[in-house]
Amino acid sequence: MKFFDDDQGSLWKDLGVLFAGFGLLFFQFLGRLPLIDPDEGRYIEIPREMLERGDFITPTLNYVKYFEKPPLHYWLNALSLTVFGENEFAARFAGTLCGLLTVLATYYLGRRLFGRRPGLFAATILGSAGGFLVQARINFTDMTLTFFLTAAFAFFILAARDGATDKARDYYLFYVSMALAVLAKGLIGIVLPGAVIFLYIVFTRRWRLLGEMRLISGGALFLLVSAPWFLLVSLRNPEFPHFFFIHEHFQRFLTKVHHRFQPFWFFIPVLAGTMLPWSFFIPSALKKAWQERKGHAETLFLLLWAGVIFAFFSKSNSKLIPYILPVFPPLALLMGKWFAETGSGRSVSRPAFATGAVLALLGSAALLFPHFSGKAEIGALDGAVVGGLLICQGAAAIAAGRTGEPARLLVWLAGAACLFAALAPPLIYDRVAQDKSAKELARVINEQAGKDARIVCYGNYEQGIAFYTHRRVLLAGDPDELEFGSQQGNNAAWFMDKGAFIGLLEAPGTLFAVLKRRDLPLVQKLSAVPVQVLAAAGDRVLVTNRPPEVKPTR
Repeated sequence: MKFFDDDQGSLWKDLGVLFAGFGLLFFQFLGRLPLIDPDEGRYIEIPREMLERGDFITPTLNYVKYFEKPPLHYWLNALSLTVFGENEFAARFAGTLCGLLTVLATYYLGRRLFGRRPGLFAATILGSAGGFLVQARINFTDMTLTFFLTAAFAFFILAARDGATDKARDYYLFYVSMALAVLAKGLIGIVLPGAVIFLYIVFTRRWRLLGEMRLISGGALFLLVSAPWFLLVSLRNPEFPHFFFIHEHFQRFLTKVHHRFQPFWFFIPVLAGTMLPWSFFIPSALKKAWQERKGHAETLFLLLWAGVIFAFFSKSNSKLIPYILPVFPPLALLMGKWFAETGSGRSVSRPAFATGAVLALLGSAALLFPHFSGKAEIGALDGAVVGGLLICQGAAAIAAGRTGEPARLLVWLAGAACLFAALAPPLIYDRVAQDKSAKELARVINEQAGKDARIVCYGNYEQGIAFYTHRRVLLAGDPDELEFGSQQGNNAAWFMDKGAFIGLLEAPGTLFAVLKRRDLPLVQKLSAVPVQVLAAAGDRVLVTNRPPEVKPTR
């Protein structure tokens, strides 16, 4: 508790403590588990192929052009592979580091806007939010985007404050951060900051900001950082601009072409679940911020930051859980401010009791689930550990809520959340990895497939196979996200329909195929040659058309 009391504590000391504490939490056992498909396999295979081909301009996946995302996350992962080698730790390092840096950026911004105590509270809330921590440990582009968007918003509001002493520096850092956000995930890196800043200027009537934002020189800096890759990739691949800007942006947002449609309210329960154990404090923080919006420009900016992004992705016809990660930092800042400024009493106790009740219910469900799920792979011990930790979190929330003291509640609840995050995810990840990772199937391929053996994914492209085997795979069935790349250049031999796959099974030569368990009976029935099952992982099996020559093992 004393750590939070001194409002004049050292900035660098605080950053060091946060880096060490949350760094341990974020990076623990990061490389222990295999890559979980589809995202982790995809976003490490692309940089692996970049390194292999020596081409960092044209991204490829399974050696066909892949233009769904810009290259920044790939470049960071390629650097990580170079430093740490081709392993799971390297695959997750860049995204996890961006998650940790987002926690530090949240503290820094909170301290500059509201003081040390609210900044520390905000960083503690963000770093211990279950959904944020879990997603920071997964290799995908959204956490990289979240960090650079957070940096862009932070530098803008710091520069826009009355009496700011480093306006030029902060504005230029804003443009650089926004450019890197564009390189992380595309046009939303400029659309989202642009919308928030426009509304902020309109609501505050601070039109003079347009004159001090260095629009010309800052815009030039933005283009200097972001434009070269877009120009180079377009020159080398004339088909890129239409696919990337039209198909991947406008059609993704306005249509259901990506088959990720969810109702408008989809992100409400998602946010409530991923922000646990802090979800029930969001309404109080938003209510207080709304009441202060006219007299506190910084609070209004945080409201717009969270609200515009939440509304934007809610309106989109393409929705995935990680899309609203950029909402977490402003909500954490508003909650950190609320915890620092609210008094003791029922305003603290009521959301604490609600949090405790929900966590206790979730813990009880986790305890009972292995006994009623009918899934033998879910162990009673795992359920007991996860359930017990959730119940402990709930008990901490209720016990601290009875005191009605905000700082005590925050410390106790954050401590319980961090304990849960340290012990529960390895168990949960282990179960998920058993079902969603291709590593075990790839291991068998590496041991038994000769250089001339063909590898086929039947029905769906299995992302991790190419990374773990360092081989290009054939695809039988719907090419899905590889469809665009399959149509570029001479790739017809690598893509076939399911009927042609049976002919390939019966052709001379050894073939290894990964397919769903549900497809195995049909394949065995249609094939004129015996189909031997070599390994299984989750709902997938590895089969071959020829008994491989295996040396006896001791």
